[in-house]
Amino acid sequence: MKALTQTDFHFAGQKSVYHGKVRDVYDIDGDKIVMVATDRISAFDVILPKGIPFKGQVLNQIAAKFLDLTADICPNWKLATPDPMVTVGLKCEGFRVEMIIRSILTGSAWREYKKGCRELCGVKLPDGMKENERFPEPIVTPTTKADEGHDLNISKEEIIAQGLVSAEDYAVMEDYTKKLFRRGQEIAAKQGLILVDTKYEFGKRDGKVYLIDEIHTPDSSRYFYAEGYEEKLAKGEPQRQLSKEFLRQWLIEHNFMNEPGQTMPEITDEYAEEVSNRYIELYEHITGETFNKAADEADLAARIEKNVTEFLAKGK
Repeated sequence: MKALTQTDFHFAGQKSVYHGKVRDVYDIDGDKIVMVATDRISAFDVILPKGIPFKGQVLNQIAAKFLDLTADICPNWKLATPDPMVTVGLKCEGFRVEMIIRSILTGSAWREYKKGCRELCGVKLPDGMKENERFPEPIVTPTTKADEGHDLNISKEEIIAQGLVSAEDYAVMEDYTKKLFRRGQEIAAKQGLILVDTKYEFGKRDGKVYLIDEIHTPDSSRYFYAEGYEEKLAKGEPQRQLSKEFLRQWLIEHNFMNEPGQTMPEITDEYAEEVSNRYIELYEHITGETFNKAADEADLAARIEKNVTEFLAKGK
């Protein structure tokens, strides 16, 4: 099984390339971007040493589907998906914050709550909550967007005071965040899932706020199975979930949380294939569609280069 972990394309009109944790972003003429969803996988802000076959295709196709299904709520950057692992879209000036919205107390929020934290990003949390319990209503808990290392929690007031986002733009982003999340929850419910939490990124183009990057993928979102949720909550049992959390738990069990002195455990071919199968399962549950593996070609990069080159040539 092939995995694409590095790209080094030279497209017509290419001005620069940015290699993120998972995506490689190519700037075309300062107007469009070619975003390649690689098979790299990250957890605890570190890229794992082995790629996960078909992960890039899973993420790209889920994001493309949900960008289309939410385009009536707010404008987004997507123009086309010329390859299963690529989206081409409008270049926007990204805001230096990520909008995280949570409907259930779990993950990092629960870890902080358990330590006694009762305020998250300026949002007061009720006393007496249990792990995986719903908040009275979804809460928005932004973070700074770090180029390297950990993103940091930040309040709406701090974001505006530091000039990271204007009060006007923040109000638009917060409104879009809540509406996008509501739509995501409605779609998830039809698949027997609960969209627990997610993150959105926004940018600006021609004075207008756009949704950018990915949306409602297992890398940016957490899903629980709706069936059995209440029973497991009542018994204090772990929820069945669809997200990257299973990988984080595997790393924790192997004594790795990217803390000083810790060593990344070996990712065997067998475990990489297991993770790949989990991502395909995620795709099928989240979208309700069968995942069709793109041809297992010897050279994924050559396929992507051909498809993107042909697409860009048509736009000339």
